[in-house]
Amino acid sequence: MTCDCHKLVEVPVAGARLTGELIIPSGARTLVIFSHGSGSSRLSSRNTYVAEVLHEHSIGTFLFDLLTPEEDAEYANRFDIPLLTDRLVAATDYLDTLPRASGLTFGYFGASTGAASALGAAARRPERVLAVVSRGGRPDLTGPGLSHVQAATLLIVGGLDAEVLALNRQAMDAMTCTKYLAVVPGATHLFEETGTLQQAADLAAAWFSRYLQPIPQTAS
Repeated sequence: MTCDCHKLVEVPVAGARLTGELIIPSGARTLVIFSHGSGSSRLSSRNTYVAEVLHEHSIGTFLFDLLTPEEDAEYANRFDIPLLTDRLVAATDYLDTLPRASGLTFGYFGASTGAASALGAAARRPERVLAVVSRGGRPDLTGPGLSHVQAATLLIVGGLDAEVLALNRQAMDAMTCTKYLAVVPGATHLFEETGTLQQAADLAAAWFSRYLQPIPQTAS
């Protein structure tokens, strides 16, 4: 992968600054912002792997921590979906001010509880966020905002993750956007089984490649 942008970015939010890693491969026209799950971070090996697969498809990524270390030490914050959604919206708006990122189409990749904040933020930025992928996510935690999501949404769930699979099916019923539920056979919640995370990453890359097409510019 050749890269024309790889840097650490600090996102200013109320009372804090959140650190993230922005990687934009040469020729990329799209950017996927990651929203990690409870107890995880931007250094998550699973999310890093997914990001590397996206880079191979010329898709940029931004992995960042939605909470400061002090906030993360308070366990309840990890499940504060409104707070995490606010942080994701703030990061999206800030990236939109950066010259290298502002011209790209945006999508979200959410894992576990991060999927709820990704869908909630997508509902609040419908014209900016065109696609969402959830891996082993909890879209049901999005709440009423779920029905307002316009972004094309792919829900990826392990075939052995029975409880989460049932919750994803319920969430699908509440969504009116373009949507699809992909079940990875033999995978549990964390996709730790051989080859299952690769399947999830490939599904995500295909979805983003399809639905994060740059918006045509109309002649003025």
